[in-house]
This record gives sequence, structure tokens and C-alpha cells, in this order.
Amino acid sequence: MILAIDTSAGSAVAVVDRDGGVLAECTVADTRRHAEVVGVLIDEALRAAGVAPTELSAVVAGVGPGPFTGLRVGIVAARAFAFGAGVPCLSVGSHDAVAFERLSGAAGRSVSEAGGRLDEPLVVVTDARRREVAWSAWAGLDDDGLPVRVAGPALVRPADLDEATGASSSSPRTDPDATVVSAGALGMLAERLFEHGRAFAADEPLYLREPDVTPSAGPKKVGR
Repeated sequence: MILAIDTSAGSAVAVVDRDGGVLAECTVADTRRHAEVVGVLIDEALRAAGVAPTELSAVVAGVGPGPFTGLRVGIVAARAFAFGAGVPCLSVGSHDAVAFERLSGAAGRSVSEAGGRLDEPLVVVTDARRREVAWSAWAGLDDDGLPVRVAGPALVRPADLDEATGASSSSPRTDPDATVVSAGALGMLAERLFEHGRAFAADEPLYLREPDVTPSAGPKKVGR
């Protein structure tokens, strides 16, 4: 069983099982209260699933793309919980989870039950704030039922999305104002990656934007 955590947009926590599907999922849509709610959501999800931390085989963190402050809360929470439970912490792209859910209809279903439309393209678009969106383009699912990314993730202004997506500009898109990242889909994607021996995402967050504060190049000179 896997505990999945994503705070790339709102806050979402789920407990999933390869054969049983999504056992419990708890979400808070607020994009500014990640630190206040993530611990509560972890407790609620484990209680709703009737699962103890000792029964988990891994914790999965959604690594974005997403805003710096919110995204790091979920990643830190996942790493801390995994350390305490003595299990590995794995990384999965948040856009990958959206694509997996939309293309396979896998949310809430076991790995063996989830089907897939292998040749359906999709552009996942999420709100990146500051009048920008983050996007990734997908060609569909491969033979293992895993989403095939062909471009992105990248940042762009909404008016420039067609030009940025190029050949994928006519593909179906998700609505950035309504696209949410399901922790259940994140966890089920992790189960499928593990099942087929596929690589997980790099163990680092996808910020796509430089932090607002950067260290100075050297010591500040003090005048007399």
C-alpha cells in the first residue's frame, strides 16, 4: 500500500493499494493553506482507509510543476513521513498523474481494472499564478498503460499557449481553473510504474520559475 501526497495546487492525500485501488482520499482545494492541512489530511486518509503506517510499502510525493511554497510543503511532508515509517519516498510528476487519470480513467480502480486509450493526445494545463499556466503535452498511453509525454512541462502565458504547444495545439486540453491533481491517481500511477519496472521522477521539485529571493553574489560592502 502507498500513501500519496500532492500539494502542487490544493492539498491532496490518498492511500492506495495495487489490487484494491484508492482506499481513501482527502483533499482541500485552498491553495494557500498547505502547511496547516497536510498533516490533518494524512491522518484522515490513513484512518479512513483503516491502514497503519507500518502497513505502507512506500510514500509517493507529487513533485509538480507547482508554485515553490505550496509544492515544497507536500514534498517535505512525504519525505518526513516516509523516514518515520521506515519506507522509501518516491517521486511522481503531478502532471503525469493528471494525464494518467484522464487517459486511463484509473482513479479509484485497481491496476488490473484500469483500461486505456492508447492513441488519444492530451495537453494538461494547470494554473501557475502570476498570469501564467504550466503545460505538458501527451501522445496517449503506451502498451503498459502509462502516459507518454511529448513536451513540457513549461510555463507560458495563456494567450501564447497555442504557439507554445506547437503540433499539440489542437489536442484536447484541461481547464487550468478546474484541473486538480488527484492523490489517488498519483498513487495508482506509482503502483503501475512499480509493476512494470519503470523509472520514477527525479527526486527534486519542478518549480519552472526562479525563486523570488536569491542569495547575493558576495558580501555586502559597508560604507563608513
